[in-house]
Amino acid sequence: MPAQPEGEPAPRSGALPPEAAARAGGSTFSAYVHVPYCRVRCGYCDFNTYTADELGPGASREDYPAQIAREIALSRRVLSGTALAERAFDTVFFGGGTPTLLPAETLAGVLGTLGREFGLAPDAEVTTEANPDSVDAAYFRVLAEAGFTRVSLGMQSAVPHVLATLERTHDPARVGEVVAAAKDAGLQVSLDLIYGTPGESLADWERSLSAVLEHRPDHVSAYSLIVEPGTKMGAQVRRGELPMPDEDDLADKYELADTMLAGAGLRWYEVSNFATAESARCRHNLAYWRNADWWGYGPGAHSHVGGVRWWNAKHPRAWADRLAAAESPAVGREVLDADTRALEEIMLALRVDGEFPLARLADSARPVIARLLAEGLLGAETVRTGRVSLTLRGRLLADGIVRELADHLR
Repeated sequence: MPAQPEGEPAPRSGALPPEAAARAGGSTFSAYVHVPYCRVRCGYCDFNTYTADELGPGASREDYPAQIAREIALSRRVLSGTALAERAFDTVFFGGGTPTLLPAETLAGVLGTLGREFGLAPDAEVTTEANPDSVDAAYFRVLAEAGFTRVSLGMQSAVPHVLATLERTHDPARVGEVVAAAKDAGLQVSLDLIYGTPGESLADWERSLSAVLEHRPDHVSAYSLIVEPGTKMGAQVRRGELPMPDEDDLADKYELADTMLAGAGLRWYEVSNFATAESARCRHNLAYWRNADWWGYGPGAHSHVGGVRWWNAKHPRAWADRLAAAESPAVGREVLDADTRALEEIMLALRVDGEFPLARLADSARPVIARLLAEGLLGAETVRTGRVSLTLRGRLLADGIVRELADHLR
């Protein structure tokens, strides 16, 4: 299990530092709800997840709704007196794990608790992640009636041998049926893909992209595989049983994804995310990239309010025990200084098309911008709009561009 970030211990009351409480209340307010349960743990995954037989009484799926309700009530107390106390949630995202291993009525109930304690904005975006084999038409109808607006389906690949390497259990042939059921319920659909799995050819990846386009989703997320050292796949790569993903292969697959998705009307808006229209962009993820305020509920969930970041106990039992004792489940936090907040702003915003204004850069950045334009890493619209727009090649080299421009922040 990966170590938690370094930081100072979080107070058991959950109270915010005064400076963070004063800064709370930006343009948006979001909730993330972590559901840590999975039917099986995939070999590549290092998320904070647990199978049913790993957890006993007090940390089970049956106990989860009451525990989440305690944390929501605690968050209401902590935010009392801040600008967020009167703010409804603009976005809510249920992630995991596999949130849809819980009954649809349970997810609806958690959303109802969030709505009673804080309220939901009239146009709130409410998303759940789901595996294709954990949902059906009846499930989606319950979610839609409760106020959910989106589902993010973990498709990952349409190729059976790639899914087998990833240890994904769903039948790729069923994805189209599930997408249709979600749309029939009135939900927007995002399909999540992973490229660079050991043994995946460029033709395999093209096959997956073609399948995605047949399903006509509103949104696609395409992430390159990262082999994490603490995972089963990490051990397989270390032992030489699987090859490490190749950087050139990953670049070729990203370029193919951009070409095929753009040709079908799915335009990139963040390096790894594509949408059919601005209204189909994931507003919850945009809140992260904008360093907005969000409260993360559940085991291991992270939160950010007013420039302070904190994280909950990872194991469901430790998280539940703290809540049962009327204490915050947060175990550590980091208070960000002005320089760190500025650096994170550019690191996140530069990945979003047209998000970062050139006015945030000092005059010393002008020759750097001119060179990046000349090298074809920034698009011409950067000059026209005064906001950074990465070209396809620029997206492939985004981390290096961030490092260069971070030295020239005002």
